[in-house]
Amino acid sequence: MKAQPLEKAGKGGPDTLRAHYGRVRSETEALAQGLSDADATAQSMEDASPAKWHLAHVSWFFEEVILKGHSPDYTEFDEQFSFLFNSYYDAVGERQPRPKRGMLTRPSLERVMAYRTHVDDHMDRMLAAGVAVDVRALVELGLNHEQQHQELLLTDILHLFAQNPLKPAYRDPGPLAYEPGRALATGYTAFEGGTLKFGAERGSGFHFDCEGPVCEQLVQPFRLANGLVTGAEWLRFIKDGGYGNPLRWLSDGWANAQAEGWQAPLYWEKRDTAAGEPEWWTMTLRGMQPVDMDAPVCHISYFEADAYASWAGKRLPSEFELELAAKSTPVKGNFASSGRLRPAPVYAAEDGGVAGLFGNVWQWTSSSFAPYRGFQPNEGVTGEYNGKFMSGQQVLRGGSCATPEGHMRPSYRNFWHPEKRWQFTGLRLAEDI
Repeated sequence: MKAQPLEKAGKGGPDTLRAHYGRVRSETEALAQGLSDADATAQSMEDASPAKWHLAHVSWFFEEVILKGHSPDYTEFDEQFSFLFNSYYDAVGERQPRPKRGMLTRPSLERVMAYRTHVDDHMDRMLAAGVAVDVRALVELGLNHEQQHQELLLTDILHLFAQNPLKPAYRDPGPLAYEPGRALATGYTAFEGGTLKFGAERGSGFHFDCEGPVCEQLVQPFRLANGLVTGAEWLRFIKDGGYGNPLRWLSDGWANAQAEGWQAPLYWEKRDTAAGEPEWWTMTLRGMQPVDMDAPVCHISYFEADAYASWAGKRLPSEFELELAAKSTPVKGNFASSGRLRPAPVYAAEDGGVAGLFGNVWQWTSSSFAPYRGFQPNEGVTGEYNGKFMSGQQVLRGGSCATPEGHMRPSYRNFWHPEKRWQFTGLRLAEDI
């Protein structure tokens, strides 16, 4: 994959990159604390991977892409791990089929953690001695790859625990912090549009290859919702028969909704109350909790987001409209480091403009995941990172409450198939002027 090394890594010497490496690796292991070997081994569906596999795969990436090719004294931890923990890199070789990752009862979680230590020891010695610019770029890629898997580990654990009738909590289900008296973000902000440049500039810091090269796009004048669609707004869609009206749905979306029996976002369920009126609850990383009606709706597919926009008389924004708005906004929000681990209400911005562009939920866009003009994947293994997936997927922007802080930027392009719901996905509305 094409990646520009972080400026601080390139100019700050080996200690800066070495510290960055240690910090990211420690953050991953902190996420796994409290998981039993059974928790870390089970696989809840084909799209998800066991926590143990995530922990090993990110170490495999450093071993396969960096240590084997750039550390002459490196000794492979276990030659079988190359097969067990390869994900989709055909250039590397055969691998354990993705739907059967949960069959890996061995190696144990303890041995996987020993594998991480082995890789870390060798990486630490390499980074302490200093590495060439091209290797620094690979290390930065590996660290950003690991941060992606930090988010996947959280979303996959949530899906796994949601299948358990005990509905266990990943973290303490204590009360969530609120800010009473603050108004939610409402209304729309107008943007003039124009023929504008989008994407990551070379030399501007790390970015994935699919974020470049910089390209020009014509953006017509538009208005963007200041806030994200909330649980309360989604409930009105449900009560108005939104899930039962085929006129609001794309054909493939309607087929998915009918086949899967969608009646509400993933993890939502009704519970009886003492007052007799059922209440919506949802599974979270802090266990089952009442749906926060002021917070952004979460765990919806692109098809649901598009159907809601049609019902509301609006549309989904393009990825370029969201990037245009995000360019003038600090990259701050409800990320994983907040500890909330679920969406939080989006309050009105001080200037009355667009709020909550980062964190909380990944925002579905109307844009297909396609290459920018001039895009070329790298030669070799890292060329398989993004380009091979530019088919049949939609772009999402902004990050979520499970995204590591420091991993997000205005040009970041996430992508998922339109029917997927287990990620922290929501929506923001837009309209033409």
